[in-house]
Amino acid sequence: MDFGTLQVKANAYKTVLNNTVHYRSEWNRLIKPMIHSTLNDILKACELKGEVKNQDNIENLEAVILDLGKSSSGISENLEGSDVKRTMVKSNGAIIYQQLFNGKIMVMLMSPYIEGYGEPKPPKTLEILRPDELNKPFILRHFELFLKDITEWEDFDDDQPTTKSNIGFNPIGYHTEEHIQADSVLEK
Repeated sequence: MDFGTLQVKANAYKTVLNNTVHYRSEWNRLIKPMIHSTLNDILKACELKGEVKNQDNIENLEAVILDLGKSSSGISENLEGSDVKRTMVKSNGAIIYQQLFNGKIMVMLMSPYIEGYGEPKPPKTLEILRPDELNKPFILRHFELFLKDITEWEDFDDDQPTTKSNIGFNPIGYHTEEHIQADSVLEK
C-alpha cells in the first residue's frame, strides 16, 4: 500500500507537538523571567508607575502583564436627588504577554478606558511569537507601541480622523468613521 505523503505529514505533526513541549519549557525556564525583568527595567527607566505581575492560575496558559493600574478619571457622576458624586475610575492600560495553548506567545495591548463611560476596547494583538523570537529589543518595541497607544488615547481630539481602532469609546455626536468618509465624498 502506498501512503504517498502521509508519512511526511505525520512527521510534520509530530514536530509541531514536540515544539509545543519545547516552547512551554522555554517559557518557564527563560522567557517568563526575561519578560518580567525587562518590563520592570522599562518601568524604572521611564519612571512610570505600574506593576508587572504573573497570571498563572492555568498552567501552560500563563501571562506576564504590565499593568499601569487605575486612577481617578477626574469625571464624577452626580447621583440624582442627592449631593453625592460617584467618581468614575480610569484603567490606565496594560501590555500582556500571554502563553498560547501551543506554547507560542501572543503580545497584546489593553488601551485605557473609563469605567461607566463607554465600553473598553478588546485587547489589540500585536503579534504571536515563538519563544526563541522574543527578546529584549522586541519587548522595547512593544512598549513603544504601547506608549503610542495610551498617549493617543489620553490626547484624543477631533483634529485627526477618528477610527474605531484608535479610541476606547465612541465620541458623542455625528463624527463616526462612516460619517467622516461620507462627508469627504460629499465635499468632492
